Amino acid sequence: MKKSMSLLSIGTMMLVVACTTNAITGRRQLSLVPESQLQQMAQTEYRSFLSQNRVVAPSQNKDAEMVRRVGSRIANAVTSYYKGQGLANEIQNYQWEYNLVNDNSVNAWCMPGGKIVVYTGLLPVTQNEAALAVVVGHEVAHAVAKHGSERMSQGLIQQLGGVALDVALSSRSQETRGLFNAAYGVGSQVGYTLPHSRKQELEADRLGLIYTALAGYNPREAVPLWERMKAMSGGNRPAEFMSTHPAEDTRIRELQRMMPEALKYYKPAGSK
Repeated sequence: MKKSMSLLSIGTMMLVVACTTNAITGRRQLSLVPESQLQQMAQTEYRSFLSQNRVVAPSQNKDAEMVRRVGSRIANAVTSYYKGQGLANEIQNYQWEYNLVNDNSVNAWCMPGGKIVVYTGLLPVTQNEAALAVVVGHEVAHAVAKHGSERMSQGLIQQLGGVALDVALSSRSQETRGLFNAAYGVGSQVGYTLPHSRKQELEADRLGLIYTALAGYNPREAVPLWERMKAMSGGNRPAEFMSTHPAEDTRIRELQRMMPEALKYYKPAGSK
């Protein structure tokens, strides 16, 4: 009994120590893996993913060129936003990359350090550049707000336990790699994903709209985009992108509620 209580106390202390306050959201988050280590893992996993999938060259494809353009403008918007909040150091080590992958999955994701992938299957749903910016802004928001780190930390505790944590991280076991990819929604056949919490989704929606607006794209495109997402599911199994991004009417109402704040940042590209 005493031994069980001691283990419980140690586990509780570990969770308390591992909690940090997110600089941009102000929310306390579980963070077992240092951001620097996550970015190193992202470099490796991103290169591995691109080598195993069909990357569309921007020089030969207008959609790939659009993804690069949207990614670049969202990256600049995030940098501007963090600088304006006095938090430029939070993303100073980001090395942004944006790639379009030839895959029919309706999906997009962003790893730590700004490693972005958009799937060709998403483009018929976004239909225009501004709507694509909404998706990219949302996924980037998850990454910079460290939601993936939070989900991975929760998964490490649930699947590996505190005792195995140091071993798992130091050896980068297959389980740890799987948790990393699941936390960031990598791949069209992940096998499972670690679902976002409601708080994470609301944070990503709000910040994503702001980044979209700062990038010079109309954030109002978020509402018709999610209406298309909802219609696409048709009561059947949702597409990959929607599996952890609920698109019901309550979400659309939340986006409409957030819109006035986002519009304060909106200046159409080319305007002064």
